[in-house]
Amino acid sequence: MVIIMEKDIQESYIENIIKRLDEEGFSIHRSTGVEHTLLGVIGNTSKLDVRDLKIMPGVADAYRITAPYKLVSREFKSEDTIIKIKDVVIGGEEIVIMAGPCSVESREQVMTIAERVSKAGAKILRGGAFKPRTSPYAFQGMGEEGLKILREAADKFNMLVVTEVMDKDQIELVCKYSDILQIGARNMQNFSFMKALGKTKKPIFLKRGIAATIQEWLMSAEYILSGGNANVIMCERGIRTFETYTRNTLDLSAIPVVQKLSHLPVMADPSHGTGLRSKVLPMARASVAAGADGIMIEVHHDPDHALSDGAQSLYPEQFDELMDQIRVIAKVIGRNIAERRDQ
Repeated sequence: MVIIMEKDIQESYIENIIKRLDEEGFSIHRSTGVEHTLLGVIGNTSKLDVRDLKIMPGVADAYRITAPYKLVSREFKSEDTIIKIKDVVIGGEEIVIMAGPCSVESREQVMTIAERVSKAGAKILRGGAFKPRTSPYAFQGMGEEGLKILREAADKFNMLVVTEVMDKDQIELVCKYSDILQIGARNMQNFSFMKALGKTKKPIFLKRGIAATIQEWLMSAEYILSGGNANVIMCERGIRTFETYTRNTLDLSAIPVVQKLSHLPVMADPSHGTGLRSKVLPMARASVAAGADGIMIEVHHDPDHALSDGAQSLYPEQFDELMDQIRVIAKVIGRNIAERRDQ
């Protein structure tokens, strides 16, 4: 249920309503917009009469949200969520680029790649310190040492860090080094994990599960928001279909669909979405044209010897080309992408 407060209402009226509903056992999530303050009422609202709420002092309107996801829905918040981390804004006019290796393999590797993608215009350094691999014998990542390398490289080249956290026990450690916590496709429906992430203050980069419907994906985000963390970035990274030519099927239609249903920013990962280096550029271009708020790209200076996902990693020269191409597309749709930093 949503309660819309009158414009320029005194804070005491809002506090009185929150106190009353809290005493009745409801969880209240507040959203302050440009025009109005909204109160999201979470719990068994069937015992609440909307008419009683509408006549309370300071209330402009009240209604029930029909979608199963409440806090992430446009019904709860009509304005786009804008996530600001230092000088980076996600969900605004600028399309933000995340780039880097699939896995942290060495300090030299990360430093080399970070310098190249930063100069090309990427503002967020991606890289895995803990790697969820299908095979228990595959490279599992460098752990905390990898996190330290990511942080050092990002600080040197004025970037943010996004890296994956795999379970609840890692949250505190990863938060120490990372600006954004990435949740992989395999963990999207680990609901106890989602609840724990709701208690953090770091933005969450939530990848769509390999066979998840859009509603299931949004419900996972709901777990995080209901726990108190409203800074969630949705990422379409491809789903499993009957097609086997590509690694996954990048569902570009999910971008405008989620933007219609939810106020959360939506990004795309054409690297995992295709699994083929030659297909990353065209799908990145298509992602920007579809309205993505950002792109995540895997880049490696020596992909033939990468310890994971070399086949889908771009060479630095290809990443430069990609950035030049998507800047043109961004302008056509009234958005922008950061210019090269070495100009």
